[in-house]
Amino acid sequence: MDADKLIPSPGLARKTRARIDLLERQVCLICNSLARRTSIRHFFSIVSRLGDGVFWYLLMLSLPFLYGLPGLTVSLQMVVCGMLGLSIYKWLKARTLRERPFAAHPDILCGTAPLDQYSFPSGHTLHAVLFTALAVNSFPALAFILLPFMALVALSRVVLGLHYPSDVAAGAAIGWLMAKIGLWLFSLAGA
Repeated sequence: MDADKLIPSPGLARKTRARIDLLERQVCLICNSLARRTSIRHFFSIVSRLGDGVFWYLLMLSLPFLYGLPGLTVSLQMVVCGMLGLSIYKWLKARTLRERPFAAHPDILCGTAPLDQYSFPSGHTLHAVLFTALAVNSFPALAFILLPFMALVALSRVVLGLHYPSDVAAGAAIGWLMAKIGLWLFSLAGA
């Protein structure tokens, strides 16, 4: 088999990227059309604002009161992993410089003010997945609250025109991986 046939041509890669970009834009437009309704935009703006940290900080503060020392341990895991997550997503955003959907496409409505300029990856989704995975790993009873909230945070980012689906998917994947690594490292430390 000829090795040159295994490597896609630059033209094919460019066309594939263009198709993916078009598909992402179409998904953004469909999701963002929901934000044209004031009540839906308001709901997802509240979810997004809670996902900025308020919800997670309250969870971290309440776990020690609800679960004692195991709750404190999980709160500490969340703080340490959350700080690492913040560093990673800021580093990635500074290198990818991907414009937010509303900035790149005038037909996409900005449903709420963004926290920063760039979109890849979604830090809200990264932290929502990370914190949910850490908390639910130790306290499965919290899944009925945390899993729906995590999904709403991720969805809010696209509905509000702040992220592409791939931004959200990347944030979720990084958050999941960080949770797995964090749980492994804390288990090595005996926490």
